[in-house]
Amino acid sequence: AETGGRAGVMAEEAIFDFIHMEAVSYAFQGGEKMSEDEAISKLEHMGFATGYRLVERLTRESGRYKDELDIMKYICKDLWVTVYKKQIDNLRTNHQGVYVLHDNRFRFLSRMAAGKQYLQYAPRYLAFTCGLVRGCLANLGVTCVVTAEVTQLPACKFQIQVQRG
Repeated sequence: AETGGRAGVMAEEAIFDFIHMEAVSYAFQGGEKMSEDEAISKLEHMGFATGYRLVERLTRESGRYKDELDIMKYICKDLWVTVYKKQIDNLRTNHQGVYVLHDNRFRFLSRMAAGKQYLQYAPRYLAFTCGLVRGCLANLGVTCVVTAEVTQLPACKFQIQVQRG
């Protein structure tokens, strides 16, 4: 039963990866002709809706978080493990509403070739996750802007800028 369980998890992960690739492909080559920005916006919106609903389900049993940093730690540990099967590698903050999450081997970038020519396509594969994080945080009461940056594949940084007032 142990090997069957692992095979099921691997199949689940492969399905998630496939659905993500297809969503990106559809946004950029689907029926509607959209600009690069419109397609990225559509993927980000899909991620937002998913994250908003997902965090509701995941945090149903847990208590409220005591502060913003606690919420960010939840995103880096619990949420990332649930969605990406690993924790964020590093969380940094300036303690003024900016948080930077470092993922040294981001799942949706790990299969891309490491050549510089592929860097231009990286934002397509990060938009859904930016939306996912923003949706989760919105449902937990944190209004923010989430952006992503890739300097060297497959590592990336997600920057969360909390909107106050």
